[in-house]
Parts: sequence; structure tokens; C-alpha cells
Amino acid sequence: MFNKILIANRGEIACRVAATCKRLGIASVAVYSDADANAKHVAACDEAVHIGGSTAAESYLRIERIIEAARASGAQAVHPGYGFLSENEDFAHACEAAGIVFIGPPVAAIAAMGSKAAAKALMHAAAVPLVPGYHGDDQDPELLHREADAIGYPVLLKASAGGGGKGMRVVARSEVFAAALASCKREAASSFGNDRVLIEKYLTRPRHVEVQVFADRHGGAVYLFDRDCSVQRRHQKVLEEAPAPGLSAEIRRAMGEAAVAAARAVNYVGAGTVEFIMTGSGEFYFMEMNTRLQVEHPVTEMVTGQDLVEWQLRVAADEPLPLTQQQLQLDGHAIEARIYAEHPARGFLPSTGTLKHLRMPEGVEFAIDAAGLGESGRKAPVRIDSGVREGDTITPFYDPMIAKLIVHGATREEALARLSRALHACEVVGPHTNIEFLQRIVTSEPFATADLDTGLIERHHDALFAPLKKPFKEALALACAALLTREGGTAHGASPWDALSHWRLNGGYTQTLSWREVDNDNAFTVTFARDGATQTLEHDGVREAFSWSVGTGAHEFRATIGDERVTGRVFVDVDTFHVFCFGHALAFEWQNLLAHAADAEGGEGRLTAPMPGKVIAVLVEPGTVVEKGTPLLVMEAMKMEHTIGAPAAGTVSEVLYGVGDQVADGAQLLVLDVQ
Repeated sequence: MFNKILIANRGEIACRVAATCKRLGIASVAVYSDADANAKHVAACDEAVHIGGSTAAESYLRIERIIEAARASGAQAVHPGYGFLSENEDFAHACEAAGIVFIGPPVAAIAAMGSKAAAKALMHAAAVPLVPGYHGDDQDPELLHREADAIGYPVLLKASAGGGGKGMRVVARSEVFAAALASCKREAASSFGNDRVLIEKYLTRPRHVEVQVFADRHGGAVYLFDRDCSVQRRHQKVLEEAPAPGLSAEIRRAMGEAAVAAARAVNYVGAGTVEFIMTGSGEFYFMEMNTRLQVEHPVTEMVTGQDLVEWQLRVAADEPLPLTQQQLQLDGHAIEARIYAEHPARGFLPSTGTLKHLRMPEGVEFAIDAAGLGESGRKAPVRIDSGVREGDTITPFYDPMIAKLIVHGATREEALARLSRALHACEVVGPHTNIEFLQRIVTSEPFATADLDTGLIERHHDALFAPLKKPFKEALALACAALLTREGGTAHGASPWDALSHWRLNGGYTQTLSWREVDNDNAFTVTFARDGATQTLEHDGVREAFSWSVGTGAHEFRATIGDERVTGRVFVDVDTFHVFCFGHALAFEWQNLLAHAADAEGGEGRLTAPMPGKVIAVLVEPGTVVEKGTPLLVMEAMKMEHTIGAPAAGTVSEVLYGVGDQVADGAQLLVLDVQ
């Protein structure tokens, strides 16, 4: 076994490989770009080497820099992860030439499977089922048109060297074939530097089922069962599960044996994934082979109890496969959801920004040990694979994945219920995410009943993107509770002497809270009133009894509004209150009128009173360092209290009024030296 390996990747991929290295006592070396200098994967490894600028082309795709880093660090082997250079035959060859073990298949196997057309020819010779189509070298447009006519429409045009849905067109009839072919070739040439295409019969409502294979240098080859990856957007996977639901034992065995035959046809070594397209009646056809470990490998680990990265390391170190085909067993069902920073409603465009708040459900990260068990001696029911932490930034340079959420259950139904609960517990503040969209898919009838195919999202688009009713009133009550607590208010039943505000000797107290619902840009006001022990909230003309308390956990609040009781979490980002309750996320921006008035004055650091009033609390003193939005002092004006917040980060240099002082309209209240 190796003593030290370099991981030529980043993010959750590098963290995943490093976790197995740590368990096996193998030193790991990270590589990082300018953008990843403080990334999680850098901290997860024992050493780290800088390899270039922020873009992948300047760093993670620079073969010579990675080889230099491996040599300089004394790494005996390089694990390419998945993506980037993992299927690059030039990189595998460069490792070989440098005397460094490439933890992946032989160069010849990568080359053989790198061309879809050549791979189809090899699979045909190995008797692996193929979709009817044309995979020849002759790319004459007229010949291609005749072949498409002979196959029968609809047909699928695919870039021979492609992937990720690029260079792919569905052609419905002969009249539009020429235009579609020209478009496909242009995109293929632009994306891959190769405009060669192949033609296949387009199957309506197909499933995407893939088989995990492993082979060693001692003649061993096995399949670790199958995964269904049919739920996709833009030809990219969203949800994956193992084993593929609805397969008979005969089909599962036949597909596994076909996958092993595909691996043997190219003298494969290491981890590989053979992808099949399957019809509703159970016929399956070879689609392609990915010569690497896949993003969705955790579901296979969960149902087999095997650490596939450990298998990779042992095979690369010339050891035989850890288990035979007869020793491999399926245990239960696993589902993986990919949590991305993206806008589902805007065509799944990536979203960037700082992860100001990140909370995942309770789970075990990379929860596979030598026996496939967690620390408790039982298989972990929830696993989180992530390459980011709270405070990290999702940049435009790389894939915007936040985490992979993987669950295991004794049955698919149990795993599905566990996944739904786990998604409800996810909280992200910063970039937009697909969490709500994943919840919709998981609870949709087609997914729940395993009515799966690659067009599921498009076919059920209207239902999956329909306006969603959220617990607005309950979330608003929690936001008000958090705001009133932040301003020094007391929860129902607490002593009024503990409060900075909200209590009056000779009468009740009323405060108007102006809010804007962030998602819908809906402005509204809420009136909070307290008269003795009685508290109420009024919104949209309805006044209801209201009480709240601070919960036991971080950011946790409990509120009662009318007859409704709710417990939730509120993360406050300056004046925006992000509320998580009942599995939903809502955001309300408090319209801090005095802070806005200070901004409008045009002088940063100058805070003035927007109306005559009295200072009733001073919350800072000279020398206090504050962030934007930090409460500075409280004024009472027009029988209402107003908290004045810092318009920017800085240091308080002078407080001009004290408690009890009357101030005139426009009077400067304090001086803030802005950072």
C-alpha cells in the first residue's frame, strides 16, 4: 500500500478521497488554486501545494504543475478524483512517464472508452447490447442522413467525444435532420475540438441505469450492482439511488454481467461505471463507460458496505479485489440528492455567493469504515459529503455543488421518508439553492412510485414549479420574535425589568414593524402591542394573541400566534431574517427606517435623527467596533421606539447624546468612523 498520495482534484471529491486516506494511515497531498487557498479540501489533507490561478485551466487542468507537485511532495501515486483530469489519457500517461502510479485504469482503456464511437464498436464485438444506430468513421452528411432515415425517427445525434449533454440533439423527422446535424457538429467542435457524431435510435421515456464495476490486474472483475440516475436536468443528474428500483434478479444479473464483459473487453483495471439506457419493458443497451469513480458512488457504498476509494487504492497498489462476486451482497436502499447553488426556476443557472449560514442534517461525513459501518457499529442512515463550510464562497470558477445528501433505509420507502426529513433540515443562507426543488421531486408521485425516466422533470414541469404555499404567518411570527429579542424585548412571562424596551409604567406599548418579504418583494407592516401581560400581533387587519420564547438551540425560537404554535430557527443577516420552519425557508427584511434615513443622508458615518424624540438607550460607547446593522441606540418618537443601526462597518468615535436627552429633527446622534 502507498505511504503518500496526491489528490488531483478539489472540493467534496478531494475531501472524500482524503477521508479514506486518513482512515488507512496514508498521507494525503492537496493541490489548490488561488480561489481555493482556504478551501475545505486543503485543510482536510496533510499537505497542500499551490498550482495556479483561479480558473480550472490555470490550475486543476495543468498536467505539468500537478506532476511537479507530486514529485516535490514525494507522493507515490495520484488520485484524479472524478471530473477534471480523471479521464484524460494524457494525464495518465504523464503520471506513468514520471514513475508515479495513476490511481485509475490503464491509458489504453481510457483511450478506448474516450471515443463513444470506438467504444460502441468494442462493445458490439464483446456482445454487449447496443442501441440501434450508426457509429462509423464516415461523417459525410448525406451518408449520415441516410443512416438516420434507415434507423427511423426520432433519432439522437451525439458528439462522439462529448459528455454533459453538449453536442446532443434529438431529431424528430427527416426534414430537420440536416440543420440539426450542422448545429450538433458546431457545438461538438467548439466544446471538444472534434465534430464527429454518432446516431442512435431515440428511446422515448428511457431510464438511465448504470453499473459499478471493478477489475484488478490478477484477472478479477466484479460488478457492485446498479444505480438509477434517471432524474436529470440539462442531461445532468439530480437524484441517484441504489439499487435501481423495479429490476428483476434476472435483469440485474444480466446487466451486471454485461458491464463486466465491457470492462474485460478493454482490459480494464480499477473502478469504472458502465452506463445503460433501459426501456420500460426491461431491455437495456450500452450507452458509455466512465473510466473513473462517479459522483454518485456513495449510494453503492451504502448498499454494499464497501469503501470504493479503498478498493481503488488497493487495486492501484497491485492487490487483488477485496471480495469476489459471490461475496458481494445488497443491503437495503440508498438515495443521493445533490444540493447545488443554483436557480431551478431560471433554468438551473448557477448561483454564487458566500455561505453565510450552512446547516446540514445530523449525519456522518464520509461514513464508511473498513466494514462499511459508522462509529456506532451500525450503518449510518444519513451521510453528508461536502467540500464547503459555512463562510466559504461559491465562486463562478467551479461546479456549484454544496453537498451530497445520502440516506440509507431497509427499503426504498424508508430511505425516501428519511431523505424528505433530511432535506427539511437543510439550511443555506447566501446563494440560491435547489433544496426546495429537491423536496418537490422527492415528494412527487412519479418519484415516490418509482415511475422514473430521464424526462421526469420536463414532463412534470408545471407541478414541480407551481407556486408553493408556505407557512407565512408562522414564519412571520418567528421573525418578529427574533427581531423583538434582538431589540431587547422580553418573551411572554419574563420580568419587564430585564428589558430595554416594550414596558411602560402607565399604559400599553405599541410598535409598528415594517417588513419586506424577500422572495416576493412584498412590503407590509406588523403591529406588536403589549398591555400588561397581554401581547398581540396584527397583520393584514387580523389581531391575534402572540407570545414567544428563545429556544434551547442556536438560532432557535418558539412562538404562539393565535392557536398556532411553531418552533423554528431564524438566522439574522443584518436586517434580513431567514426563517426555517416546517421544512420551508422564508426570508423577511426588516425595514429599519432610521438606518435607511442615515444612509440617505449621503454621509457615511453620520447618523441623524429623522424626527424629534428622546434617547432611551445607548448601546455602544466610543471605541466600539461595529458591523453594518449593529444596533447603536434606541430613540422614542411619536409613541414608538426605533433602533438605529450602523449604516456600515466601523468604529464609534463619539456618542453625542445620552439616555433621557431630547434631540431635534436632523440632529447628529453619534460619529462613526467607517472602515
